[in-house]
Amino acid sequence: MHRLLITAMALLLGLAPGASAAQPETPEWFPTQLAHIGNSNQVIVVTASKWSATEGTLRAFERSASGKWVQVLDATHAQLGYGGLVKADERQQGTGKTPTGTFAIDTAFGRLPDPGTALPYTKFDRNDAWTYNPKQPATYNLFQDAAVRWEGYGNYIERLWQYGEQYNYVAVLDFNLPKGEVTVGPNGIRRTSPPADTRRGGGIFLHVSNGGKTAGCIAIAQSRMAQIMKWLDPEQRPLIVIGTLATIDQM
Repeated sequence: MHRLLITAMALLLGLAPGASAAQPETPEWFPTQLAHIGNSNQVIVVTASKWSATEGTLRAFERSASGKWVQVLDATHAQLGYGGLVKADERQQGTGKTPTGTFAIDTAFGRLPDPGTALPYTKFDRNDAWTYNPKQPATYNLFQDAAVRWEGYGNYIERLWQYGEQYNYVAVLDFNLPKGEVTVGPNGIRRTSPPADTRRGGGIFLHVSNGGKTAGCIAIAQSRMAQIMKWLDPEQRPLIVIGTLATIDQM
């Protein structure tokens, strides 16, 4: 009787007698599926349904001492660039596209005081800016805190204070950041040589959402952004992986 009951239940569930239920497949966005995270112990994953998507989903994971990946931030709505997604090495300045790939997160800044992040954090003021004028390559894609007027930069500068609550908390993605030594001149302006690639744009951040599309950044609710800032730890080699659901495992 007991065996008949088991057989009946198996048939009801669509299983052959004696077969066990299939294990759910590991999602393509889970860290064990990602190709380029190396020895990172903190991974943020941003997925979108297609290349033209301007919204996506953000999740965060941490590798435990035993090597098991644990999700520390559940699925969170994210705003992406108004131009959709693009492969990182194909991104062009002014297109409003979010670059896909795997990027380190090494520094942070914000309008608000340090929320308790272990990352190097700068609370910016009304003088501070992010510069990306292609005609000034030595200052391309750099944080600036010099008290200067930035004449000639036109639209190729973000005066950080003017972005309001969007920049309450900001984590900087290592997309097209200059690799040369950064020096500070007598006027306080930061420069680097060799410079970043002036064709690809800069200032790609994870920051607070204002409810609208971005110019290439990833933006989420402030409460979630504060959680991430407190969690990020440079000793854990944090990364962010961005891609479509069909390509995220190779990004």
